[in-house]
Amino acid sequence: MKIVTDFNDYQILDMHNGQKKELWKNICLVRPDPQIIWPSNSNNFYQNVDAIYHRSNKGGGAWDIKKNSMPTSWQVKYKNLTFNLKLMGFKHTGLFPEQAYNWNLIMDTIHKSDRQLKVLNLFAYTGAASVAALSAGASVVHVDASKGMIDWAKENVKSSGLEDKPIRFLVDDVVKFVKREIRRGNKYDIILMDPPSFGRGVNKEVWDIENDLYPLVELCTELLSDDPLLFIINSYTTGLSMTVLENILQLTVAQKYSGTISSDELGIKANNGLILPCGIYARWESNKKEK
Repeated sequence: MKIVTDFNDYQILDMHNGQKKELWKNICLVRPDPQIIWPSNSNNFYQNVDAIYHRSNKGGGAWDIKKNSMPTSWQVKYKNLTFNLKLMGFKHTGLFPEQAYNWNLIMDTIHKSDRQLKVLNLFAYTGAASVAALSAGASVVHVDASKGMIDWAKENVKSSGLEDKPIRFLVDDVVKFVKREIRRGNKYDIILMDPPSFGRGVNKEVWDIENDLYPLVELCTELLSDDPLLFIINSYTTGLSMTVLENILQLTVAQKYSGTISSDELGIKANNGLILPCGIYARWESNKKEK
């Protein structure tokens, strides 16, 4: 497991009974997490909490604001990157801190290259990976079906002082966009994707990861440049093995390009020493050393 230990503005303070208590800079939240199935040994779990997310028996849930000082939005930093956080309707804040492992890999790959790299970020959400790639000197195309997420990503780019850097934002269905890019003959050196288990595109196009992930990755191989460097698939889909993601890359990207395929879990160590698993990734990366 790859464990993120250097995100200074984020801490998991404690976790028990399906709940994690976390500190996002100076904002303390309690949110549910299905991986946390052990009991509590803490008597003050709910002390000094700014907001708690309660699930509904009917699905979804709502935030219970505990302090009047709770802001509607606030910022956290990771290295030279700045992200805007908000309380979302489905327990999220707009950022997944375990992804700092991939941000570092993306930035390191770009820094080591001796050419101007083009990055395609699909299902790009609020744009943390886009911000990381942009900050390292790449040009970025950022695609998501939600206009709200695109607007949020623009805020993150601006907060990180990168609004004058080369990035294009597109509100679009990912599959339709990729097919158009193939027809246009556009190519990318790095492709990133974080596909949901299930979703809908701009015009209600249905996305189902079990049926649609392999065809999408296969299409994306046609967008890779003659000398690509990196292809990353992230997943939070319950029951989907990282070996499955490796197999998909083996049957698609690796059929055209020489490189190494790897996968692992991502996790964060809580203050009590326990490690919370937070998703999986698989990646193909070129064996070529540019510097």
